[in-house]
Amino acid sequence: MAQQQAKSGFPKKWIGIGIAVIVILILVGTVWGSYNTLVRLSQGTDEAWANVETQYQRRIDLIPNLVNIAQTYMINEINMLEKVTALRSQWMQQQGNSEAQAQTTNQIEGALKTIFATAESYPILTSSPQFTTLMDSNSETENMVAVARTRYNNAVRDYNTATKVFPSNIIAGWFGFGQRTYFEATTPGAQNAPKINMTTIP
Repeated sequence: MAQQQAKSGFPKKWIGIGIAVIVILILVGTVWGSYNTLVRLSQGTDEAWANVETQYQRRIDLIPNLVNIAQTYMINEINMLEKVTALRSQWMQQQGNSEAQAQTTNQIEGALKTIFATAESYPILTSSPQFTTLMDSNSETENMVAVARTRYNNAVRDYNTATKVFPSNIIAGWFGFGQRTYFEATTPGAQNAPKINMTTIP
C-alpha cells in the first residue's frame, strides 16, 4: 500500500517541480527582456541627444565667422556681438554638463535670432555674399536642430513609456531607470498655437 502511494506521488512531485521551473523561467525571461529593452531605449535616448549636441556644435561653429563679418558693419551692436561670443565660450566650457549646455544654447539661439533680425537694418551687410552664406548655413542648421530635437523627444517618449508600463516599470524601479526630460520650447509663446481673429478675415 505504501509502495503504491510512493509510486503515485512520484509523478506529482516532478510535475510540481516542472511547473515551478517553468514559472521561474518565465519570470527570468520577463526580467531579462524588460531590462534589455530599457537599456536599448536608454541608449537610443543618449544617441538622440548626442545628435542634438552635434547640431548645437554646428551652430556654435558659425559664430566666429558671423561676428567677424557683422562687427564691420554693426558698430552700434558690438555689445550684442560680444554677448554671443561670450555665450559661445561659456558653452565650450560646459562640455560634459548637458543641462547647463542646453540652457546656454537657448540663450545663444535667442542671441543669434536677434543678430540676424537686426542685420536687416544694414543692407550692405545683408547683401554681402559671406553673410548670405552664413544666413543660409544658419537656416539649415536650425532646421537640423529642430529635427534632432524632435527625434530626441520621440526617443524620450518611448523610454519613459517603457518605465511606466507593466511589467517593465517594476524592472525600471529595481535597476534605477529614471524618467528622462523632454526638450521644451523656451521661446515665449512657442508652445502655443497662434490665435486667429476671425473678424479680421474678409
